[in-house]
Amino acid sequence: MENVIFIPLDRIRIVNPRLRDRRKFEKIIESIRNLGLKKPIQVSPRHGAAADGQQHYDLVCGQGRIEAFNALGYLEIPALVVEASKEDLLIMSLVENMARRYPAPGDLIVEIDRLKQAGYSNVAIGKKLDIADTMVSGLISLRNAGEERLLSEAVKGSIPLGVAIDISRTESPEAQRELLLAYEGGKLNQAAIRVVRRVLMQRRTLGKGLHTHDHQLKKGPTTADGLVKEFKKETQRQRSLVRKAKVCDAHLMFITTAFRRLTIDEDFTNLLRAERLDTMPAFLAEIIGIERRVA
Repeated sequence: MENVIFIPLDRIRIVNPRLRDRRKFEKIIESIRNLGLKKPIQVSPRHGAAADGQQHYDLVCGQGRIEAFNALGYLEIPALVVEASKEDLLIMSLVENMARRYPAPGDLIVEIDRLKQAGYSNVAIGKKLDIADTMVSGLISLRNAGEERLLSEAVKGSIPLGVAIDISRTESPEAQRELLLAYEGGKLNQAAIRVVRRVLMQRRTLGKGLHTHDHQLKKGPTTADGLVKEFKKETQRQRSLVRKAKVCDAHLMFITTAFRRLTIDEDFTNLLRAERLDTMPAFLAEIIGIERRVA
């Protein structure tokens, strides 16, 4: 007969201990902290009198949950008690470790769908699954767009969800694949991906015009290295524009300073009025702070 009871942690012996991936262990701790224990551990009563006169147990499965409870400062843990011999206990522990099935990427979206159909909001779903509501909506968007590969990579944590969504907005499957390769290879970050996506969109639009003459826009095979090259070209172009803008700004500052000084000279302004040259562009007049406007 099996029953769930609360057992003090110090009365449970881990029979078949194993090393644990630190990242996965931290996820277990975070999940228990936020949602509580979803599944009790399994233990088997240890037969024979204990020194303290209390019932002690051997662990069947749930080492990670026990260690997480310890890390969180709990003294007891819910446990399912099963009767097993020492030999059966070892076999059950080994089988549990070997048969442990980590959730497939698709399982998360299936659970999100189930909760959506049950009427839960994205915020409520996020709280139940211990993920951000923005991630819930992002995963749904990827699924609805048919982006199975990007969805899988985002759920596994291989790429951030925002990156997956940005890549999915690139129309060409070939470009999506190469952007993903470039990101995974560390050649492009999320900001760079957005720049490349905009360049690809501009290239596609200009390529449909009647007078496309820029040799850089001619169509060719899309590769990760090619996309990185496009990003570098676009970056250089933007830097050139920034330099030109700074030069123009310096020239404008010189002109406005000169005009500001000239307009406070009464003799000069009287001369301008006599020669009927007392108007100037409204933009320039606004900058130097006078009321004159082009007639």
